[in-house]
Order: sequence, then structure tokens, then C-alpha cells
Amino acid sequence: MKTLTEYLWFETKERRELVRLTDTVAGLVRKSGIQEGMVLVSAMHITAGVFVNDDESGLHEDIWEWLQKLAPHGPDYRHHRTGEDNGDAHLKSLLIHHQVIIPVTAAKMDLGPWQQVFYAEFDGQRRKRVIVKVMGE
Repeated sequence: MKTLTEYLWFETKERRELVRLTDTVAGLVRKSGIQEGMVLVSAMHITAGVFVNDDESGLHEDIWEWLQKLAPHGPDYRHHRTGEDNGDAHLKSLLIHHQVIIPVTAAKMDLGPWQQVFYAEFDGQRRKRVIVKVMGE
């Protein structure tokens, strides 16, 4: 089995930001040389997430609004008593989840017609990373 591990580093300009990773991950799949297998894309931070969905601005705003309703920024979360102010970011990460696994077929990510890979930052403006691990034959 072949493997490739790469780390993608981010420092978002905003506290909350989406970064489209599809082309970068596809390039790493090509670089790996595998024909059949899978690629894991995983945020290595507890206030960020990775998801697969449509790259459509209205949907992005709907996602942010939905997350804000479920885990609003600002309330007095118990976590804030530790000196932090990002309790909502931890909860948003749980809702989105921190990783995805995408099948690789015929040397390409096997995504649906509208599917794209995104890194979601909920507590940004500092250096964070994502691991991409490609595995297969």
C-alpha cells in the first residue's frame, strides 16, 4: 500500500472563515500516485472542522446561520470561565465534525457532481493545520 501525508497550514484573516480545499486535496491524490483507495482530510484543531458540500454562497450563509443558532457566539459558556472566549467554536466543530474520508477511484477523488471539500474555521486569526493522508494502491 502507498501512503502520502501532507500538512496544510492556515492563518485565516477572520475569526470565522471557509477555505475550499478540493483542488489542493486533488493535487495531493495525484502526487500520491494511488489509483484506488481513500483520502482522509482532518482538521488538527478543536475549533475547526472539515466537511463536504456544495460550493454555493447562499448555502454557506445558511450553514453559518444554522451553526450560530445552535451554538451562538457570545453566551457565557462554562468554557469561558477558563479565560477563553471560544466556547461556541468548540461546539460548532462538534456539529461540523473534524474530518472526512473521500474515496479515490481511478486516481481521482470520487466526489458527487456538486461536492467540494472545505475547511471551516470557527476561531481563526492564528496558525492552524489540516492533515491530508492518502492511502491506497
